[in-house]
Amino acid sequence: MRKIATGAALAVVASLVMAPTAQAEPADAGRLPRLVNVNRIEGHLDNLATIADYNGGNRATGTPGYQVAAQYVIDQLERAGYEPEVHEYDYESWSEVSPSEIEQVAPEQVAYEYGTDFLTFTYSVAGEVTAPVVPVNTGAADSGCTAEQFAGFPEGAIALIRRGSCTFQIKTDLAAQAGASAAIIFNSGGAPEFEQPVLGTVGGLSEIPVVGTSNDLGEALAATEGLELRVAVDSVVETRSSFNVVAETETGRHDNVVVVGAHLDSVREGAGINDNGSGVATVLEIARQLPRLNENRLNNAVRFAFWGTEEEGLIGSTEYVQSLSEEQIDDIALYLNFDMVGSPNYARFVLDGDDSLGGSITPPPAGSGAIETLFHRYFDAQGMVSEDSEFNGRSDYSGFINAGIPSGGLFSGAEGVKTEEQVEWYGGTAGESYDPNYHTAADDLDNINRQSLDELSDAAAYAVETYARSTLPVNGVLRTAQATAPAQFERQGDLFLR
Repeated sequence: MRKIATGAALAVVASLVMAPTAQAEPADAGRLPRLVNVNRIEGHLDNLATIADYNGGNRATGTPGYQVAAQYVIDQLERAGYEPEVHEYDYESWSEVSPSEIEQVAPEQVAYEYGTDFLTFTYSVAGEVTAPVVPVNTGAADSGCTAEQFAGFPEGAIALIRRGSCTFQIKTDLAAQAGASAAIIFNSGGAPEFEQPVLGTVGGLSEIPVVGTSNDLGEALAATEGLELRVAVDSVVETRSSFNVVAETETGRHDNVVVVGAHLDSVREGAGINDNGSGVATVLEIARQLPRLNENRLNNAVRFAFWGTEEEGLIGSTEYVQSLSEEQIDDIALYLNFDMVGSPNYARFVLDGDDSLGGSITPPPAGSGAIETLFHRYFDAQGMVSEDSEFNGRSDYSGFINAGIPSGGLFSGAEGVKTEEQVEWYGGTAGESYDPNYHTAADDLDNINRQSLDELSDAAAYAVETYARSTLPVNGVLRTAQATAPAQFERQGDLFLR
């Protein structure tokens, strides 16, 4: 019933010592999905909603709502027999003090509207400049991507750059090195998300102010003779602290660990019951029920992780992976990510481990395709359609892929739009997004799709039970391939990097 075939296959290395045959997908690997009951998952969601309601309406990192939600997770894990640990980290938090401004001062006076015409890039340094605007090869996809394009750039001018084939960090670094006083990056046109103002990040604190405009405004600016603009950014970067919650089974091999994760924080706009209370509740209930399986089913240890600061750029999970030694990274067999599994207008998306969609700038590590195949085969066996979803850098698998760890997971959809064909497979409404409440106050208990939650949590439980038994198709028990270079993604969380 799967829509997009991947053709993934496990390459068996001839030099491996032969071992007794292990079933990759045990015929009886189905008890955990029966134990992970959707009613109990909804109970966790109800508790997370109550915590948010009494603590400012959200569970954002650094708020009382996050602190209490983390304590709830810790309490539930302890009751199930785990010894959860708190992994603390410091990070640089960027925020706007007030909205940025762009104003045309020549050849005429024009004020542009924040949010409609332009947005501030996260990690843009604060500053205010008034200067002539100089387009940088704006008719090409590699606009602003090479130092040669800035040859002869006037000192102190504002660089106007088109979004394209290299990262925003590269574009802004080259502009600063050429003497630009600010950078304006305009969207590239085409699909709706490429028409509106760029929602982007420069990754680390920039040397010059950086803002992103819509395609229409960028094209108009590039065509204006004698253009002079005032650009003002009011931002601050502060060192803050937060934490992840991590717990591991006592049983199973601790040198071949299955890591299962979901981000615990919400955006500040709301309680985040789908994003990502749904993933947290699913992972938490799997953790609670896993000890009820026979110990001989758990050949590999399972580590459950509840990440902090995801909504500010995947910080908690990235800090966690970077804190591990090379030996500790080698001990991780694979990573499973569950971020939004109860979208109201849902689809069954499986992360594209073999890069059949071609949307991953760097192909995921070897073994990721095998994880994808397991999920698709599970849905096939249930008579359910499933589809691929790109590894585009929007969730917590990013740090694991960068470390060369095979990764996979499930996703029920966010701001993408459902098609007529998908309505035939899943029900719902064509022409509307999978989650119209994404990152809004309406992401609450009333807008969770119980069927999505039930179907995807069963698939998640099936994968955890299967890999607790054997990771043979993913890594041959020992890692067979490492990443040769850091992965490159389109996004860091919700923010575009290029």
